[in-house]
Amino acid sequence: MSTTGLQYLLDLESVLEQRKGASTEQSYTAKLYRAGPSRIAQKVGEEAVELALASIAGDRGRILAESADLMYHLLVLLRSHDIRLAEVAQELSQRQREVPV
Repeated sequence: MSTTGLQYLLDLESVLEQRKGASTEQSYTAKLYRAGPSRIAQKVGEEAVELALASIAGDRGRILAESADLMYHLLVLLRSHDIRLAEVAQELSQRQREVPV
């Protein structure tokens, strides 16, 4: 997986789907899936708070790192509910057509 940008997120989404069946001893993602929706949601919340605090501090490096952590955990949450990133993009697109940004 050597791509960057938006294609990387789509590739990552596929990897996360594959990790659903992986060994929990070898995959943090598999551990999250096995822990269930409450734990995954907790991680999303933790990462969102950490991102918000990094933003307040104005630390660009931490903002990037925490954004990546949040994005990863959000993708795990979405895949745990069989929701694809493309569906989220479609929802955003629909909203823009309904109410211009």
